[in-house]
Amino acid sequence: MNIAFFLTPKADVVYETPHSTMRQALERMELYRYTAIPLIDNKGKYVGTLTEGDLLWKLKNTPDLNFKNTDKVLLKEISMRMNNKSVRINSDMKDLISLAVNQNFVPVIDDKDVFIGIIKRSDIINYCYKGLFNKNCSLAGKIEE
Repeated sequence: MNIAFFLTPKADVVYETPHSTMRQALERMELYRYTAIPLIDNKGKYVGTLTEGDLLWKLKNTPDLNFKNTDKVLLKEISMRMNNKSVRINSDMKDLISLAVNQNFVPVIDDKDVFIGIIKRSDIINYCYKGLFNKNCSLAGKIEE
């Protein structure tokens, strides 16, 4: 199965850059109610996934840091504790499923390592659910494609 079918394109993805501020990330994550967002550099490459936990640990471990001065902290200064892996657009469902076990979404890159979007864990679970419980679908056959 072609994973591009599940792709949420970059234009529809909430992301930040390493030069965005901690405050920008906090506000954007609150607005969209996300617990994690991808970081994309100025060349369009995926550099990692920022989580609420990363932001909380930075706040906890930085003396004198509070919400009011989070606009002084760049995201590139924040350690990312999770190493969310990306897949290439020509990857198969097996690759997606193994990553989605531990990631809310799987970043997708092209042949030049440029970020092109994400595949949400919920979309993968829905696909698997339909394959398991829909008599017209065979999950085993689609995963092995």
